[in-house]
Amino acid sequence: MTEFAILLAGPIEPTDRLLQRVAKRRVIAADAGMRHAGPLGVVPELWVGDFDSAPPTTGHLRAVERLSFSRDKDQTDGEIAIETAIERGAKSLLLVGALGGPRSDHAFAHLVLALRYAEAGFAVELFDGREEGHPLRPGEPRHLDLAAGTPFSILKFTDLSGLSVEGAAYPLEGIDLPFTSILTQSNEALGLITIRIEAGRAILLAQSAPDEAGSIK
Repeated sequence: MTEFAILLAGPIEPTDRLLQRVAKRRVIAADAGMRHAGPLGVVPELWVGDFDSAPPTTGHLRAVERLSFSRDKDQTDGEIAIETAIERGAKSLLLVGALGGPRSDHAFAHLVLALRYAEAGFAVELFDGREEGHPLRPGEPRHLDLAAGTPFSILKFTDLSGLSVEGAAYPLEGIDLPFTSILTQSNEALGLITIRIEAGRAILLAQSAPDEAGSIK
């Protein structure tokens, strides 16, 4: 199996959709991400990190194989988990718990990692049960079937060229945007949306409705 879920330390909401997505994948936990294993009903095949924030484990989770690293390292625990998954044959990566949490720098790092591995040809998504992220590849239209009314934003990491947004309350057609523009903040899906960029780096971030966890299709 080439589809992996990487459990990271950010908060999650174990909605039915998240449970279904993770259940179909091999799982690797990164340090404190192991705390999501119980709520998600999974047993990771490997637990990696420096274990400086590792939660206590009970029952069958105690038997999970560990791969330990020094705190004095030049990779994050999440990065190590992703690289290990790739070494084990991963082609598709679902980053769980990559968004939000008490460390904004960690959330930012996860977004950067998602872009890096998407550009390297891996299928990458971020999902925590309430919010999902999709790296946008230049020249490749991204189609997402979202529930009508779903808020979404396009987070830019560079200037963008040739940005088009279809199927949204505020459509765009082939525009160029500087990195400093916030024009792509807080749009709303009408159903199926299509996002295209010709050049640049960006991630589409979509939220489910506040009272409908897991409503994103």
